[in-house]
Parts: sequence; structure tokens; C-alpha cells
Amino acid sequence: MTVSYRQPGVVLTDRRFTVPLDHDHPEGDTIELYAREVVASGKAHQDLPWLLYLQGGPGFGADRSVGRPGWLGRALKEFRVLLLDQRGTGHSTPANRQTLPLRGGPAEQADYLTRFRADSIVRDCEAIRPLVTGGAPWTVLGQSFGGFCATSYLSLAPEGLATAVITGGLPALDAHADDVYRAAFPRVERKVAAHYARYPQDAERARRIADHLLTHDVVLPNGYRLTVEAFQSLGILLGTGDGTHRLHHLLEDAFVRTPQGFTLSDAFQEQAQGMLSYARHPLYALVHEAIYGQDGRPTAWSAERVRAEFPQFDAAKALAGDEPLLFTGESIHPWMFDCDPALRPLRDTADLLAARTDWTPLYDAARLAANKVPVVAAVYHDDMYVDTAHSLRTARTIRGLRTWITDEFEHDGVRTGGTRVLDRLLAMARDEA
Repeated sequence: MTVSYRQPGVVLTDRRFTVPLDHDHPEGDTIELYAREVVASGKAHQDLPWLLYLQGGPGFGADRSVGRPGWLGRALKEFRVLLLDQRGTGHSTPANRQTLPLRGGPAEQADYLTRFRADSIVRDCEAIRPLVTGGAPWTVLGQSFGGFCATSYLSLAPEGLATAVITGGLPALDAHADDVYRAAFPRVERKVAAHYARYPQDAERARRIADHLLTHDVVLPNGYRLTVEAFQSLGILLGTGDGTHRLHHLLEDAFVRTPQGFTLSDAFQEQAQGMLSYARHPLYALVHEAIYGQDGRPTAWSAERVRAEFPQFDAAKALAGDEPLLFTGESIHPWMFDCDPALRPLRDTADLLAARTDWTPLYDAARLAANKVPVVAAVYHDDMYVDTAHSLRTARTIRGLRTWITDEFEHDGVRTGGTRVLDRLLAMARDEA
């Protein structure tokens, strides 16, 4: 049963679908998908083309917005929009420490999670498309990991697409996770340098916090063990449009004086735990490196291994000298499964996923070279999350793809620049069609 309701300027409809866990074995287990249909109030009864939005991640449910902000408002001028909670996220049969034990032990959980990558998401989309559009192809808007999914869509089922719009999400087609992180750490270092140039007072603040964490055992109110490595991982903020300012505001609230001396303030701890916890998106931590697995090699905790090749990120070494403390970026490490109570029960499962070698291909270079679907992509100059050189190499591989390369926005440009970004890309797509 579908349920429709209203918010300012829009009519929303909850949609639920049942799909196979493994599309190669449709007679087996099934999972539920949830999606929210959105249409402009004045167009609720019109026959409109569909736009499918694929969220970034992996592991995040679709946007929970109110009304028609940013890119959504622009899309609703001409589309009926479907905001899909990709499998395992949001209301779509969630995968987390509470639910995964239903599958069995760590080995069974790891086997289950191999089916939560872009190829399975694309096949989900194709399974529900006839039920949503009546069989007509739809436009897909893929943000970040959603762009990875859109590229898989062009490889696996281009007949389902009228147009593909990708923002900050053109993946490397054949790079191993090691290649991704070797390119990432220098970008992160540049972002940290830019942050300290903007907020020079933060260099000493970050060193002081790191020194405190190296000499004290700090457990946040939610049970998260705040190590210096965990503190450094807050640098993930620096890849977003307002991230440098959010990090600055966090650091300036770090310490408070007490009868026992200075300690980390309750305000700092409360904010930090919200930024660090994976309770709302554990799938991100579990399959993040797996989204790069294709070539018969294990990912083997790639980011942790590659980080050792960049000793400037070692906090103890930085504090022993005069070097600035470097934050890290979008990377998952085994210690996160020790620090975060939302992840601790899943450590063995994560280890098994990191050891797997049987990952299936996600992209078809030959099919992409023969592509006939109009494709446009925003590539953000020096994007901290997705390597620009990797994206541009892929862009040259996909026949007919048009890129818009810009330094006006960071990785979340479709959120911060919403209407302008989508308006530009849709105009490019119309020209391409």
C-alpha cells in the first residue's frame, strides 16, 4: 500500500518494493527497498518523466529534505523524482550490528554484504523501474558513490536510462583501492594546508588536542574511544563546501578548565561523537573499500596500509617535531571497528570482507566506449573524495560524455550549489541529446 502526504510545495508518496537479495538467484532470499516519490504540488496529476536520485556513500539513505530545497526544487520543475534508499540503507532492509546477526555469524554476514555494491544496486533499479515508470527509461542523478552506481548502470543496463547526470562521482574503472588511496593522501594534505592557511590558530589547537589524546584515555559519552587517529579522521569534513568552517568551530570549543585542570569539553565531545559515529551508516564502513574490489586482489585494509607510506600523517612524529598535525580524509581503518560501539560487533565481518578476492567486475569498458546514452558529469577540481585525474580518465573512456570541470564547488556541490549545478548539467544533457 502506498501512502501520500504533503510538505510545502510537494506531494510525497512512500513506495516499497521487494527484490531478490541475489538477482542471479531470484528464487532465493528477498529484501525490501524503500523509496520516496516527490512531485511538485501543482504537477501531482501530470504525466512527467522520472528522475532517479542515487545518494552518495556507500551506506547512506536518500536525502530527508523538507519541501523543495536546492537541486530538488530544480528537478521538480520538469521531473517526478524518486529518492531511493539503496539496499541496506534507510528504510531498505537495514544492514547494521543489530540486524546482521539475523544472517548468521561473521562469514555469513560477509557473504551477505558482497551483494551490497553498485552492481546489485543497479539491478535493484532495473527491477523496480517497470513498476515506477511503466517501463520507460528514466534520468539518473548520481552524487558521489551514486555516480559510481550510474557508471555501473551505463555498463550493465544502459537501456534503462534516458540520461545520466553525475556529480562528483566518476570512478576509476580499473584502479585498485591502493591506487585510490595513494592518490588521496596527497590531496588530503593539500586540504589540511589550506585549512591552516585560513585558520592559522587551528594548527596549535589541533596539536594540543592530539597531545591530550596521546596521553589520556578518552571515551566519549556514547562509548566511542577517541584516539588520536580517530581525531585525525575528522578531516573528512574538509572535502565539503562548509567543512573547513565546521572543523574550525569544533576545534575552538575543545578545552574547558575544571578543578582538575584543562580537559576536553562536553560540547566538543558531543559534537565529535556525532561526527565520528557510524551508527546511522555502518554499511559505509563495512563496504567502503569493497566498492573498489574487482581484480582478484583483496582490498586488505588498503587505506591503513597505504597510510604507512605517508609518515607525515603520524601524529606522534608530528608532535615530536614542529610539523603540523595532519588530518585524514575519506578512509576506513580497522581501528574504527575497535573505537566505535556501532561497529565493534562487526570487526570479524569487516576482516573477512577485506580478505575477499572474488569480487565481480563493476564496469564494462567496451560497453562504455560504445555508449549511446547522453551523459554529463560535474568534476570538481581537486575533489578530496574522488580523484580528479581518475575521473577525467574515465570521462575519456565513456563515449559522448561531457564534463563540466569547476573549482567553484567542493565535492558536495550538488547540495551547496544545488539549482545552479543541476541547471547547468541538465542544459548540457539536452545539448548532448
